[in-house]
Amino acid sequence: MNKKNSVFIATSLDGYIADKNGGVDWLHSIPNPDNDDMGYLEFTNSIDAIVMGRTTFETVCGFDVDWPYTKPVFVLSNTLHEIPQSYKGKAYLVKGKLTEILEEIYAKGLFRLYIDGGTTIRNFLKADLIDEMIITTIPVLLGGGIPLFTELPKSLDFECAAAKLFLGKVVQNRFVRRR
Repeated sequence: MNKKNSVFIATSLDGYIADKNGGVDWLHSIPNPDNDDMGYLEFTNSIDAIVMGRTTFETVCGFDVDWPYTKPVFVLSNTLHEIPQSYKGKAYLVKGKLTEILEEIYAKGLFRLYIDGGTTIRNFLKADLIDEMIITTIPVLLGGGIPLFTELPKSLDFECAAAKLFLGKVVQNRFVRRR
């Protein structure tokens, strides 16, 4: 089976995934009367599991909605000691080096992974473990916040495999790692 680690995320025009207060309300700044998911369902249908960091997991748990995932969720954390009871069987705590964690997940027959959460994405990029990034750019300048990208130990080459326009204003690019 082909292993693939993919990112599906939205950023502001200036490259932030959250504003200065950690908020993401700006994601809804463009009217979306038909609730276009901009390819999210198609993307999640193509994956086997999700790998996210503790902060993203806690953020999702704080939403006033039912658990939004149908695939197994692996939560990376060195500080969380256990998954809350209400999420057991849906989310699984993993610790250690990224390569070891990936081998543990692959051993379960899960090869196409959705990598989610700013710190998690940045750490996967630092280890050169991202194969594909689908980045949806919301045309708003936040002027600061949590960036998607930070310094890397080496440059990583990607090529744009597709570009789409949603709602007449939102651009989504699919980048594939060139090795």
